[in-house]
Amino acid sequence: QVQLVESGGGLVQAGGSLRLSCVASGSISSIYAMGWYRQVLGKQREVVAVVRSGDSTNYADFVKGRFTISRDNAKNTVYLQMNSLKPEDTAVYYCNAKGLRSSGLVDYWGQGTQVTVSS
Repeated sequence: QVQLVESGGGLVQAGGSLRLSCVASGSISSIYAMGWYRQVLGKQREVVAVVRSGDSTNYADFVKGRFTISRDNAKNTVYLQMNSLKPEDTAVYYCNAKGLRSSGLVDYWGQGTQVTVSS
């Protein structure tokens, strides 16, 4: 099992910045990718950014050039630096870890952290 704990959400004005953190614990050796997703009430959860083993990254088009995902393996932590925030970035942001177990692939999720961007 993997446990994920997010922090760093909050209220910010449009154009501002926030940094989200996600600390992983447990069977972290099974993790091959970590990422951030977001969800607005009534809509599907969508991927924001992913970092894989080897440090390759992918971003959703709507955050390219504004958000940066990174990780610190020594701290078992993944970050999401969010700059130039827009009101439409308002959502609950979830940390995700993809692990490989004997039973197959598994997704782990954090509890979510609210990001609110005011206009």
